[in-house]
Parts: sequence; structure tokens; C-alpha cells
Amino acid sequence: MPRTGKKVDELAEEGEHMTDALSQVLGVADDKGVVTWGDVSDDISSGEWGRLIEKGLLVDVDGEGFVVDDPEGVRDALDEADPESEESSSAWTVYDKMALLAIVGLFVGYAFSGVRASIAGVLDVFLGPLEATMPFYVVILVLATVTGVFSAIIQDNLMNTEMMSDYKEKTNNLKERREAAKERGDEEELEKIQEEQVEMMTENLGMLQAQFRPMIWIMLFTIPVFLWMFWVVRDLGVTVQETVIVMPFFGEMSNWQAGAVGPIEVWIVWYFMCSLVFTQLIRKSLNVRTSPSG
Repeated sequence: MPRTGKKVDELAEEGEHMTDALSQVLGVADDKGVVTWGDVSDDISSGEWGRLIEKGLLVDVDGEGFVVDDPEGVRDALDEADPESEESSSAWTVYDKMALLAIVGLFVGYAFSGVRASIAGVLDVFLGPLEATMPFYVVILVLATVTGVFSAIIQDNLMNTEMMSDYKEKTNNLKERREAAKERGDEEELEKIQEEQVEMMTENLGMLQAQFRPMIWIMLFTIPVFLWMFWVVRDLGVTVQETVIVMPFFGEMSNWQAGAVGPIEVWIVWYFMCSLVFTQLIRKSLNVRTSPSG
């Protein structure tokens, strides 16, 4: 079984089409015992058939056909290689959907001052003392760091980089197979690849959904914080508090509502600058990956 499992795992790394082909051959072998190319030619490509023979999973029986070597071991290995368990780990839960609805509600706060004041007023119980004891640019820096830590933790726990790596590997594998099939003029293989690409469109939607899932929880935390800063600057009219802030690339700034980049105000630019720097440092220190491995 360990040797068979390794062979099946190696096939699975080449793409789901190979495990599908092996499953098809195994099904025929369970019914007939001996499998010939004619039995499966309508369901798998000649390249996949040859690959199964090359890996030693199909063994020749005196020219009469082929049998599956260690069928029980193959069956167990295919069950372990089933990608559905990985996909389900990235599926949205009812809590994810509730968080998304909450975010939509929070966005209303930016448009209506009454809603904004209610949400910001609750946060001000905790953040008000911080704003009262230190310059506002330091408050923004602290909040950017806190939201950066939270984002890194959420991404580390919810971002499915293995699924992203698998999808990237499948895409590259299909590209290589397509180029090889074109070179040898294998129209049958090209049609098979085309079908697999269509099937991967659904998988692509699932991967995008999995990637967006951690962003929901990050936004649920950062939007109220951002809204509180918006409330402090716009509604309370906070000043620089006797300290002129010197921003990289922009120089001295004394008005938080002044446009730093076009209409984008100083406090927003300062927050994103702090957030960008500290989030990268936090990800490095916590070894958080947010993209598929090469």
C-alpha cells in the first residue's frame, strides 16, 4: 500500500484528470477483471492510459489486457486524494454570510452621520482615551498596527494557500500538456484538455470565493476602526495637536482634511502608509503566506 499510495499521490500532483482516469480504469477492472484500451478509450485519453502503464498501476497480462496492480491500495489512495475535503474547508459558513451582511450595514455609516456617530460613539469608549493622551498621528499608527496584526492572524487561519497552489499547479500542468499535445498533433488529447479547462472554471470560482473569505472578517474589524477615525477627523475636527507631522514624500502636514493625493485626505494616506509597512513586517515575523507557493 505505501508504494501504491505514493504512485497515486504522484499522479494526483499531475492533475485531477489523472486520478479521474485511474478511477475510470479501476471501475472497469472491478467489473471485468482485465482492462483493455478499447474498454476505456471513450473516457480517457491515450496519454492518460500510457501514463497509468508507465507508473506501474496497470500490469500487462500475457497480451490479453491489463489488470490494476493492488486495486485495494489504489482505491484507498484515491479516497485519501479526494479534493472535496479541502474544498469544503474553504466553503463559506453561515457566520461568514452574516459577517458580509454586517459589513454592508457598516458601509451605511459613511453615508449617514447618525449611524456613523452611533458606531463611532461605541468605539470611542475604548479609543477616546487613547486619542486624548497622544497625538492623532500616533493613534493612527497604533490602529494601523493593531489592524495589521488582526489581518495577519485571520489570513494565516483562513487563507487556503494549499488550494491556491494546487490550482496554480493544475493550470501550469494543463498549459504544458496543451503545448505537448499541439507539438505531436494529438487532437484527442487537446479535446480532453479543453473539457478540463471548462471544468476548472467552476473550480476557479470556488477558489476566488475562498480567497475572499478572510477579507470578510478583516473588513468586519477594520471598517469600524476606519469609521471611528473618519468620525474623529470630520465630525470632531481633530487637529494635529501642536505637532506638525512630517510624512514621507509629502513633507509637513498640519491639516488632516487636506488633500494629500488628489482628493484623498492626509489621515487616510497616513493610515495606509503605516498599515502597509507594519502589515508586511507582521507577516514576515509570523511567517504568514497569502499567495500560492511556486
